[in-house]
Amino acid sequence: MTNRACLAGVALGDGLPTAVMGALNVSPESFHRGSVATSGDRLLRMAEAMTKGGAALVDVGAMSTAPYLSAAITESQEAERLSWAIDLLATRIDVPISADTSRSAPARAALEAGARVVNDVTGLTGDPLMADLVSRAGAGVILMASERGVARSADAIGTVAALLEESLGLARTAGIDPSVIVVDPGIGFFRRQMAAWHAWDCEVLSGLAGLRRLGRPICVGMSRKSFIGAVAGVEDPAGRLPGSLAAAAAAVLRGAHLIRTHDVEETMQAVRVAEAIRHAPERT
Repeated sequence: MTNRACLAGVALGDGLPTAVMGALNVSPESFHRGSVATSGDRLLRMAEAMTKGGAALVDVGAMSTAPYLSAAITESQEAERLSWAIDLLATRIDVPISADTSRSAPARAALEAGARVVNDVTGLTGDPLMADLVSRAGAGVILMASERGVARSADAIGTVAALLEESLGLARTAGIDPSVIVVDPGIGFFRRQMAAWHAWDCEVLSGLAGLRRLGRPICVGMSRKSFIGAVAGVEDPAGRLPGSLAAAAAAVLRGAHLIRTHDVEETMQAVRVAEAIRHAPERT
């Protein structure tokens, strides 16, 4: 099975170089302060640096989705933030923009402002209008697995795969073209399972190949996340770049097709080295 997709013109999947997606936030509440831009000048500088560093897409978030933070804002506020940021960037950077949102009203505002991909951390389960919106817009979509009330389990990959199958079913019912769908195992979004959350995330990364049966390219976002802090003993996200690069390289070796990161240039280097190792012939 060859797993391929095309997100707003960016080809992803088996046999293609692993792509990198830059992560920007216009939400002051975000867990990694270094990713936040609340002024137009800073936002544009950061986005331009990401594209210069090799980003194939730029993902813009306007509300923190970290499951351990209480950072909810109103839909109208999220829509206003997204619309402002994407409108500013859409004609100024030469890569597609993704909107990191799970609510249809902000997603609609983002698409109208120029976004071409929706990155939904609920995998279309958070808002009953989202799947139809994406389908009608002809947008690309990243479907992420998240706990959303699932029973406690010790089977990390099995649980993630089942959740993603549910999301793919919703996409299919809404008529979303499978060729514009990428899946994401939701690193950092499982906190109530039988394994400790950081062990769960490590198991998911180790078992990424088990998601190949879904038939979709795999996006992984682990940049500066808390499991890295737990494993490496680094509390401040600002100090987690080395661990993030190690996790990115491991994900590539396990078959990831798209890496979402706050640190594009550094991650590109880690990705290319990991790819070279993955493709090198084994000698005995």
